[in-house]
Amino acid sequence: MAGLNIEYMLEQGGMEAMEAMATKRSQLLYNYIDGSDGYYSNGVNHKFRSRMNIPFRVKSNDDLEKKFIADSAKEGLLDLAGHRSVGGCRASLYNAMTIEGVEALMAFMDKFRAENP
Repeated sequence: MAGLNIEYMLEQGGMEAMEAMATKRSQLLYNYIDGSDGYYSNGVNHKFRSRMNIPFRVKSNDDLEKKFIADSAKEGLLDLAGHRSVGGCRASLYNAMTIEGVEALMAFMDKFRAENP
């Protein structure tokens, strides 16, 4: 299994390329969340933010977050529920996640926000 993972990373351009893609994916989503005027929020200090798991809240409203998670699953965006100990939502952007996947999430977030002001 480790060999397959290493082979995949080398095909993608090695560790430097993998790190650059992780940074690009996470910056896209963090910038989107931070620019949502508080509709979506991330309370993690900037210097401690993960590039792989991005927690966020939807208007700090548990009911709206449940709707967000249910509606996102209908769109094929799965497993966005936050960790059971903290709740909220969480997007996991591991190495196999594409930029297009992050863009699809942000497009859904736009749609959800428009439909649930």
